[in-house]
Amino acid sequence: MISAFFDLKMIWYKYISFKKVVNLFKMYLSYLLSILTRKAIVWGYPFSITTEPTNKCNLKCLECPTGNNSANRKKGFQDIKLYKKLIDDIKDFTIYHMVYFQGEPFLHQDLYEFIKYANQNKIYTSISTNGHFLNKENCKRVIHSGLKKIIISIDGTDQETYEKYRLGGNFNKVISGIKNLVLVKKELKSIYPKIHLQFLVLKHNQYQLAEIKRLSKVLGVNKLKLKSAQIENFTQNSDLIPNISKYSRYFKKSHYQTKTKLPDKCFRIWSTAVISWEGILIPCCFDKNLEFNLGNINKNSMLKLWKHNIFNNFRKTILHNRKKVAICRNCSEGLRIRY
Repeated sequence: MISAFFDLKMIWYKYISFKKVVNLFKMYLSYLLSILTRKAIVWGYPFSITTEPTNKCNLKCLECPTGNNSANRKKGFQDIKLYKKLIDDIKDFTIYHMVYFQGEPFLHQDLYEFIKYANQNKIYTSISTNGHFLNKENCKRVIHSGLKKIIISIDGTDQETYEKYRLGGNFNKVISGIKNLVLVKKELKSIYPKIHLQFLVLKHNQYQLAEIKRLSKVLGVNKLKLKSAQIENFTQNSDLIPNISKYSRYFKKSHYQTKTKLPDKCFRIWSTAVISWEGILIPCCFDKNLEFNLGNINKNSMLKLWKHNIFNNFRKTILHNRKKVAICRNCSEGLRIRY
């Protein structure tokens, strides 16, 4: 979450206002008081939001509930009117916006309008993609939309390794898309979006770490991020967990469990709102099946739902016994891979 501030460091003056600074102070102070008192005190509104343009995807990644169809959710696309209603509600408080939750956002025909609208309302936008839709025309649309950061996932340095996890994926197409974006940025003399290459470290690709570092330099991306894999189905997919400990978020005794200690607190549920394509507010991005429905922005404003008793009751649960909440038991917050 703090990384959002570092992304903003060069252009902070475009996205920060006095009202947003005051909101940050109120949000953080109420979070600290909540930890001290074990009561859900919420004075501020989220400085960060995550939205879901769609939960449809062109790939079938092994541990993705959208790709492997394990998610018990209806699939669809977010309505642009609903999206604009959300932005209008939170624009005075929100600084950072991830235009991605589940699915492949570039499948949404209005994606560029989403980004443009948020940017026009002085909200820094970021997106995550599998990189299969970055032809030159789309790259131009991305730049003209005002997108500031794009995360492109590539979990291998050749087709054979890449498709072991990214089922249905085309390694060369992703590489071509990255090259297109780098080239179009130069042609349009744009420094944005910053291009972050994301490499999910798995047992079958952990030997390619030196190669992905070399490849990221050759491609000319701005940053390489190594990420640990989240595993839901340990029965079928525990063989995905790397045997190099620093790249795994799990350890095994009688069963697999996360390395995080899960203290009874969580900054995310005071700082970041996550909204599904249907408009459902959920506690965080680990709630992939929308188990905790905190209200729908079709019926109420996001700001009202943020401080509603339903959300505050969830916050109280986290403050008193976080380990009883299933989505928290697979949380990677606090784990960082360094290389």
